[in-house]
Amino acid sequence: MGFEIPGLGVFVGPNLTPDEETGIGAWTVDQIVTALQTGQRPDGRELAPIMPWHAFAHYTDDDVAAIAQFLKSLEPVSNKVPAPFKPGEKVTTFMLRILPPGETAAAAPN
Repeated sequence: MGFEIPGLGVFVGPNLTPDEETGIGAWTVDQIVTALQTGQRPDGRELAPIMPWHAFAHYTDDDVAAIAQFLKSLEPVSNKVPAPFKPGEKVTTFMLRILPPGETAAAAPN
């Protein structure tokens, strides 16, 4: 499922299982904690805007470490998700559109 943010594009949630190729299997617990609390991936890029890292930044260190340990304990699942879609690009997945208060919903396609 993708999430559209007008003007930014459509973002698909990543594979959060510890699969080495399509998930976060190569990430350490500390790297997951950093991503959850600061929005920074191990490669230095920012997480997609839909990721609520600002909320996780207020969790205790122990709580965020427990989430990271849980994610690392899951059964790895090979599931490559599409990269973000730029505004105007054809979307190949279902999506939800996120609008700020006061915006108008898109008209139904003809």
